[in-house]
Amino acid sequence: MGGHMEWAASANHLKGVPRKLVIGGVGLFAKTVATLLNHTNVHNSHTLLRLLRSRPPGVPLITVSNHMSTLDDPVMWGFKGFPTSDASLARWALAAEDICFKNTVLSYFFRLGKCIPITRGGGIYQEHMNEALDRLSDGEWLHTFPEGKVSQEDAPIRRLKWGTASLIARSPVTPIVLPIVHRGFEKVMPEDYLFGRRPPFPLCNKRVEIIVGDPVEFDIPNMKEMAISLSRDTSLPLIGWPSTADGLDEPAQRHLYTTIADQIRTVMERLRSLSKSNSELKA
Repeated sequence: MGGHMEWAASANHLKGVPRKLVIGGVGLFAKTVATLLNHTNVHNSHTLLRLLRSRPPGVPLITVSNHMSTLDDPVMWGFKGFPTSDASLARWALAAEDICFKNTVLSYFFRLGKCIPITRGGGIYQEHMNEALDRLSDGEWLHTFPEGKVSQEDAPIRRLKWGTASLIARSPVTPIVLPIVHRGFEKVMPEDYLFGRRPPFPLCNKRVEIIVGDPVEFDIPNMKEMAISLSRDTSLPLIGWPSTADGLDEPAQRHLYTTIADQIRTVMERLRSLSKSNSELKA
């Protein structure tokens, strides 16, 4: 592993110049792939742009989306009108440690690009989830792929991992949660293109459809009370999670995170059906 370089993720690292260069360069790449080389159509983009620029002070934003290719982030932010070169507005993202943080150079690059290393299968109490919580405490924007891995099949949204749900529940200020569903990136960067490998460059002349949903509201205090009362009878095998500061033991946490994850999955699946019917109308 190339270390986790928290210092490189700081906005003050070398006066912010390396971060601006990386985010500007990656933004230019995203715009080129999304708008020049392919046809990207975004529904309800004004909701995302409004929440980026003018949500209430101190309120964090979590965007969640399906995961169709290794290019989804950053290319899904390359559509017309998106402020790709503004490093202060850019999202923080949870990124797979085994892919994005393999060595020092990659670690430095992804840290400058506002990525937080996550060990897949490492659970919700792994070290860098606290870093994600810190960013939410700062009122920042965080993007996650709650399915946890790329899937290029045209299939229903898989059961979501608990990580995103736990961040929503544990954040000091409940985030605004915005679901986004896309299709077409699996054609821009197919996993099985040449001898079972991805192409060396993104493919061109593909149609990408992005549907931004409406914010999902969570009444976390009420949901916590429900989770405590409904989890008393459960006899699930326990992993050994610590109780939270407000007294949720592990069964209550599991109940709460499952409820949040299922709610997000239902909304994402509705958007996916919508995107499918849209693309069929255009075909």
